[in-house]
Amino acid sequence: MLEASNLEVVYDDVMLVLRGVSLRVPKGQVVALLGANGAGKTTLMRAFSGLLDVHDGKVTKGSITLDGEPIHKLSPARIADRGIKQALEGRRILAELTVEENLKVGGHARPKRLKQNLDRCYELFPRLQERRRQSAGYLSGGEQQMLSIGRALMSEPEYLLLDEPSLGLAPLLVQQIRDLVVKINEQGTTVLLVEQNASMALSIADHGYVLETGKVVMDKPAAALLADDDIREFYLGLGTSSFRAVKHYKRRKRWLS
Repeated sequence: MLEASNLEVVYDDVMLVLRGVSLRVPKGQVVALLGANGAGKTTLMRAFSGLLDVHDGKVTKGSITLDGEPIHKLSPARIADRGIKQALEGRRILAELTVEENLKVGGHARPKRLKQNLDRCYELFPRLQERRRQSAGYLSGGEQQMLSIGRALMSEPEYLLLDEPSLGLAPLLVQQIRDLVVKINEQGTTVLLVEQNASMALSIADHGYVLETGKVVMDKPAAALLADDDIREFYLGLGTSSFRAVKHYKRRKRWLS
C-alpha cells in the first residue's frame, strides 16, 4: 500500500501547501483525488514521486510509506525503482524524438523487457503503433496523453500516478482515456488518479478523496461520493441553486469547517 500520513509540504520555506494530508492507495485499486485548481493535488503527486526538490518544496511533517517503509526522503530514481511512476500534468513528452524513442526512454530501467513492454503499449494504444516513427511533437493532444501514459508504463510500475490525464481533451478522447485507465488497472497496476473531471474519475475509482486548500475534506468510497450532495453541486454541477439560495453556501461552510 502507498500511504501519506499527516503530510505537510512547504515551498520556498514559507508557503504551506499541504496541511496534514492523509491518503491511502491500496494495492490493486483505483483511487481518485479531486479538487479545484490550487488545492494541492499536484503537490501531493510530487511528494509521492519525489519531485518536490525540483520545485523548491519539501516535506516538513508526516511521512509517505510504501508497504510500511518510509520513502519520502528517497530520491526520485529510488522511488521509481520501488515501482512508483508518474505521468505528469501537461504530458511533458520529448517533442523532437519519435513516439517509439519516447517509449524506449521510459523503458530504460527494464532493458531486458523492452520488446515485451513496447508490445504491451502498442496493444493498449494502437494509435501509437501507427505513429511510432513520427515525431512526438506532431501528435494530437490525445495522442500525446496516450504517449505520456505509455512511457510511464514502460517500466512496469506497480503504482501509476496520473495527473489530470483528461485535461484539455475532447469528450470522446476523455472516454478513451477512462477506458484505458480501467484496462491498465485490470492488468494489475494500481492507479492514483488526479482529476478535475469528477464524474469520469469517480465512475472508475474504488475510493475517492477531496482536497481543498491543502486539506482532505472528504474521504469516501467512490460510489458514496457520486451520491453526495456536496460533490454533485461543486464538482458535477448538479446542484439545485439560484442566486437567492444559500444552501450551497451553508454546505460549503460546513464542508470546510
